[in-house]
Amino acid sequence: MDFTRREFLKICAGSAVALGISQILIPEVVEALERAAAGNPPVIWLEGSGCTGCSVSLLNTSHPKISELLLKIISLKVHPTLMSASGDRVILSMEKIAEEAKGKFILIVEGSIPIAENGMYATLGEKNGKPVSLLEWTKKLGRNAKYVIAVGTCASYGGVPAGAPNPTGAKGVGEILGRKVINVPGCPPHPDWMVGTLVHLILYGLPKLDENRRPTLFYRFLLHDNCPNYSFYIHQKFAKNLSEEGCMVKLGCKGPLTYSDCPLRRWHNGVNWCIGASAPCIGCVQMEFPDGMSPFYGWPERKR
Repeated sequence: MDFTRREFLKICAGSAVALGISQILIPEVVEALERAAAGNPPVIWLEGSGCTGCSVSLLNTSHPKISELLLKIISLKVHPTLMSASGDRVILSMEKIAEEAKGKFILIVEGSIPIAENGMYATLGEKNGKPVSLLEWTKKLGRNAKYVIAVGTCASYGGVPAGAPNPTGAKGVGEILGRKVINVPGCPPHPDWMVGTLVHLILYGLPKLDENRRPTLFYRFLLHDNCPNYSFYIHQKFAKNLSEEGCMVKLGCKGPLTYSDCPLRRWHNGVNWCIGASAPCIGCVQMEFPDGMSPFYGWPERKR
């Protein structure tokens, strides 16, 4: 069974999502992917300044399972957290893939890229007895990759490591490469956002992106408009304390500034999400995060 792009979009953003069910890849889509991705496109995953939360989130994908993603859909060649190899073997493998699969492999970067001190705040391996910075690896691999995906807000826009005073000079991947990077922000991103973006690239190529280079599949709608507390906002009923009934805008909720499908998709296989757990949205998918969204539990006057 083959899927058109329209059918795929329907799966990503249709009734299953509205019910809070994570079904980004139903079995028929996996079968279509196995045919379309014959040979499994090689993927190199680099980790910069971050907490590895994006990798942990990806491991929680349920449709497909992480084993299906790694063994049937892509060919994950390098991942600092998941791989068993280390040292020179990894470095030689990356260089070989970048050369043999030039223009074909997908580069995924998690975490921001420090540029201070010539990038020495984050290094990966050595060459001629000297450490090689992640900055250098990102530039080298980014030039040869077919697609570059910045996973998480740190990789997309700098995120927490780039917060003031930013002593390491942390930057988003797009600022480093000077080429069109696909941003999949979130702290961390939902597994569906990462898997769905990969699937679209494999089956149909580049997805439609917004002005911040985010796939509109997942970042199109204002979170505030789909919030179950929206009616409280309309009727000016605001919670004064956490867990009280009412809109949490005055408790710092950044829903009116945030574009994501969290209220519809929800997390942990559709179980819950931040506002559903009586916590304000902190706007973690926005490029202004964290400094521009702080204080998290206050609502200073700001422009849209």
